[in-house]
Amino acid sequence: MSADSVAAPRLSLNVRYNRNIQENSGEEEESQVKILEDEEHHADLGPQRARPHTQTNPAANNRRCFKATAVTLGGFYLLILAGLFIRFTLLQTRYDQLSNNNSQLQVNYSLLQSSYQTLSANHSQFQDEVKQLKDRTEVVKNCPHGWTSFGRSWYFKSEEEKTWSGSRADCQQRGADLVIINNKEEQKFVTELSKDEETWIGLRYEWTKGEWKWEWLDGSPLTETFWAAGQPQYNGYYAACCNQQGKWTQGYYNDYRKWICEKKIL
Repeated sequence: MSADSVAAPRLSLNVRYNRNIQENSGEEEESQVKILEDEEHHADLGPQRARPHTQTNPAANNRRCFKATAVTLGGFYLLILAGLFIRFTLLQTRYDQLSNNNSQLQVNYSLLQSSYQTLSANHSQFQDEVKQLKDRTEVVKNCPHGWTSFGRSWYFKSEEEKTWSGSRADCQQRGADLVIINNKEEQKFVTELSKDEETWIGLRYEWTKGEWKWEWLDGSPLTETFWAAGQPQYNGYYAACCNQQGKWTQGYYNDYRKWICEKKIL
């Protein structure tokens, strides 16, 4: 009985306490119930709210990764563009240098071509001079006794006197003809060879092609003259060279004078 008696009061006390609590604080019970219900509701909603939050984390992570990747790629592209720009600048500089070098080479090529042409012309002239010297050497070496060489001809001055026609006949027998003076150099040579004597030369005044004119024996026109003052007088004379002033004079067909023959070698 002691055990039962002890237990019973405890039971009645608990009931009363609970009731008292229920009676005295009914509102608190309701609030506790509401609180519990809210807590249970929040407990139920907790996993639901947690799930979307956990579901949005990968997207945010993906966005962060995408941004990081975009920034990295952007930097990489900028580096590539910078490298390409530097490469382009270097290539452009190299191209400009090559273009300048090409222009300089073209100028040098033009100068070399001009130099080559000049050298070629000088070489041709040198060859001509060598040939002339060789011919001159041959002319001098083979010049017959009593003849004098000048240029590419041999000259013979007679020691006797004849008419113009007789003088020409003598020259032709020697394989030559009366001298024909073509330039100032030959005029000077003939003047020195005549030794201030008026010798017959191959110039005559005759009727040719419907008119009277002075003409050389080979038919060439008289383009350069060395007449003495007051000469020539156009009355059928023949020319002689030279007086003391080194000028041409005239003579009749029956005048006697010395003569100079010319034989062209080349």
